[in-house]
Parts: sequence; C-alpha cells; structure tokens
Amino acid sequence: MQKKHPRGLNFLFFSEMWERFGYYLMIGIFQLYLTESIDKGGMGMDRKEAADIYGTFIAFVFLTPFLGGLLADRILGYKNSILIGGVLMGLGYLGLALPGMTSFYISLFLIIIGNGFFKPNISTLLGNLYNNPEFKDNKDAGYNIFYMGINIGACVCNLFAAYMRNRYGWGYAFATAGIGMFIGIATFLIGLRHYRHVDIIKAVQPEDMPLAKIMAQVFLPAIIVGAGAWFFPGNIFGSDSTDAFIFATIPVIIFYIGLYVKASVEDKRPLAALLSIMAVSVMFWAVFKQNGTALTTWAQFYTDREIPAAVQPTARTLYLAETMPFKTDSVTLFNDKFQMVKENGKALKTLDKPVYFRNLPDDKKPVEGETTYLFNTELFQSINPFWVIVLTPVVVGFFAFLNRQKKEPSTATKIALGLIISSLSTLVMVAAVYVGSNGSIKVSPLWLVSCYGVITIGELFLSPMGLSLVSKLSPKRITAVMMGGWFLATSLGNKLSGILATLWDGYENKANFFLVNCCLLGAAAIGTLFMLKWLNGILKEHL
Repeated sequence: MQKKHPRGLNFLFFSEMWERFGYYLMIGIFQLYLTESIDKGGMGMDRKEAADIYGTFIAFVFLTPFLGGLLADRILGYKNSILIGGVLMGLGYLGLALPGMTSFYISLFLIIIGNGFFKPNISTLLGNLYNNPEFKDNKDAGYNIFYMGINIGACVCNLFAAYMRNRYGWGYAFATAGIGMFIGIATFLIGLRHYRHVDIIKAVQPEDMPLAKIMAQVFLPAIIVGAGAWFFPGNIFGSDSTDAFIFATIPVIIFYIGLYVKASVEDKRPLAALLSIMAVSVMFWAVFKQNGTALTTWAQFYTDREIPAAVQPTARTLYLAETMPFKTDSVTLFNDKFQMVKENGKALKTLDKPVYFRNLPDDKKPVEGETTYLFNTELFQSINPFWVIVLTPVVVGFFAFLNRQKKEPSTATKIALGLIISSLSTLVMVAAVYVGSNGSIKVSPLWLVSCYGVITIGELFLSPMGLSLVSKLSPKRITAVMMGGWFLATSLGNKLSGILATLWDGYENKANFFLVNCCLLGAAAIGTLFMLKWLNGILKEHL
C-alpha cells in the first residue's frame, strides 16, 4: 500500500510545533508586557510606542529568512541552519527573562536572526520530502498538516503564558518559551534520519550571483540605508524604526526583482507568478498580524472577560484568572481612550486595573472592594490557532473531496478565495463596534471568536498554499531563497500591521479602523482575481 506522507513529516511537525510554542508564547504577551507598568515588571510604554516596537520586531523576524535561506542554499545546508536558528531563538527567549533594556534588545536580535535560519529552511526541508514522486500529489495536504502543528503550539502556549506570569511573573513566562524551543530542537535531532537524505546543498549555477556579491550589493546597502534612515533627523513614515525598516528592505526587494530580470526563459514565468502572489499576500499579513496589537487591545478593554462562576475555581487553581478589585475612586490613570496617563513618559504606577469596569453597564459592576476574576488577555490569542486545529481537517477533507471529483481549485485560486474570506472577518469587527456603541459598552467575547473563525478559514486557504506554491514553482537551485521571499512579503505585511495599529487611538469611530482593513484585503483580492487566469496557466505549465 502506497504511503501518503513521508515519515519525516511527523518529526518536522512536532519540531515546528514546539518552535511555534515558544514564538507565540512570547508574541502573545509582548504588547501586554511592553504596556504593563514598571512596578508590575513591565516596560511602561504607551500603546503607540508598543505597537511600533511590536510591528518592527515581527517585521524583522520575517525579513531575516532571506539571509537564512540563502546561506542554507549555498553554504550551511538546511539541517545546520535549522539547528543554528533554534539555538539562537531559545537563547533569545531566555534572555527576555533578564531585566534591563540591553538584554531586551539583545534578546530580540537573537530571536530575529534565529528565526531567519529556522523558519524558511524547515519549510523547504518538508517540501523536499514531497519532491519524491511517491508523495508529490499530497504536497498541499502535507503543508496543511504541517501548518496544523504550528497552530497546536500556538494554541497551548498561551495557557502556559497565563499560568507563568500570574503565578511567577513575566520573566518566567518568557523562559518557558525558551524551554519549548529547546524541546523542538531535540525533536528535530531525533528524527534526523528521516530527512537527512534531502538536506542537499545545491551547486552554484553560472547565472547565480556569488554570495560575496549579494552581501556587497544587498546586505551592506540594506544596513547602511537602514542605519541612515534611523539616525536621519525627523521621520518620514512616523518613527525611526519604521523608516529604518522600510529603507532597509529596498535593496532586498531589488534583489528579488533582479532574480526575475536575470532569470532564464524557463524560470521567468514561474518567478513572476511567485513575486505577484508575494505582493498581494502583504495585505493579508498586514491585517492578520493585528491579532497581537489592535485585537489584543480590543480583548483587553472592550471585551467582557469575566470568568463564569462555574469555571472560576478551576481557573483560579490553574492561575488562569486575572484578579480585578473594584474601586470607584481609582480611574485616573487612564483617559477616555483607555490610554495610560504617564509620569515623565513612563507608566511608573500600578496599572489601573479598575479601568476594566469603566465600560460595563452599572447593573453589572461589582460592589466596592469585591474582586472579579477575568480571563487573561493573552488567552484570546489561542482562538485563532484553535480554529486552525479544528478547521484544518475540514478544509483538507473538503479539498480532498473536490480532488476526487476533479473539481479542486488551483493553488492560486485558493489564495484568491483566502483573501476574499479574510476581508469578511473585518466586517465582523465592524459589527462588534456598533453593538458595543463604539466601545462605550463591553461586548461578548463571541465577536472575537467569530472574527478569528472567519479569518482562519481565509488563512487556511492562503498561508499553507503560499508555502506550497513556493515549493512547486521555485527553481530548485533557489528554493530556500524564494521561501525567504515569501517570508519577506510576510515581513512587509507585519510592519504594515504595526503601522496600522499605531493609528488605533486616532480613530474616534473604531469601525472605520476595521473598514480600512477591509479595503486593503478587498484590493488585494481584486488584484489576485485579475491575475488568476495568468497564474493558473503558469501552474499548468510547471506542474
């Protein structure tokens, strides 16, 4: 009986699951940590500053896969790159447990570089396993299964984050992320025999740009231009970090355009298709990655997080309950936009916990001195990966059914549908804003559950399909480099998500914030639909 999937999928699945456990644990509490007051162990930043740092960090996290993919293709191989990346990320998470801004930024740097080595190469290694004719027809399903592993880690990690920070503090929560990463490395090493044979360093072709030349023409200019934008007086795009990131990406984007310009006739059309899909995917990530910023703010201040009485004993025993004492005279640390009032630019005092009750109806407010138990805000970050776990078998089964009927849409068509479906999720939040009278009344958590449910369907149509498309259409000698290009598009979207999130407080009507997101996704969907015939033609030629 023919096997549907290679044995190595199991080990890569769990390696990626643990790696994502660490990453999403860290990212789930990142904005909360940055905006927590200093006396509670946080950074005491305002929401705009935190969103800028968040967006810049997740942007650079997905920019470095370009370098990691290149070095894996030319020098290190995939195995070594994955191991180097995993160790650096594990050390970075552990470093966040240390106090001080120096250790904070060094840790972020380690995570950024580590992800660059790990992320594109484990996806490429998986794709190489499916290049075997025995498994080739199941590549899309393999990536969907792999993607479910990512989300199992992302789902359970927030339970650990809530427990560790409630019970022990922020530092222990970050250290838990590091432990998860090292478990992932151990899992990868145990399964090495199942994918060592596809860890092949490709021979450099005459048309390939030498590595030294790439460093000189891409990375050195990126560093120089990015540094210049950082230190240039004033801002062009709102902050030094945003200016630095946008200008630093220009040489990298030019490199990818150069790959197309210099490509052989055989490679030109598939490269054009890949670059086009990468361009439209930017808008998806710009909206999707607001789960850690705008949607976290919505969960924190605009969502009813009170734990039902029947669940309270369990939640308190597991330290998953945030305590909230009610006081009628302690609402001065937040203004009417739920922004902290600061002293000398920092939130030095204890966070004004009773601000949670400000937009509760009077008949739901507790009596003076009574303690309310709330679900930690980061637990809402588990909704999206939970939906992925639940819906992945449904989506995979649905496409398998269509495949048997000879009606399965192409990978490019799935991506277009993903953008359309994702745009509908923003309209769910528009409805939530109106139900909550623009934030004056807390709304049910079911609005966030519904929003995440809709965008998860779009995500399953788009994200694993994008990975699969890169593996299918990339010239074999630069597969990891093109996988890095997919993550470059993710990086640009991540940074745009941070820029959009910094505008949250500027929207008096929060519905308009979500309508802007809807327009961005709608424009990307329309662009993809216009290209669909051309994209499908290229897929037929090269599969």
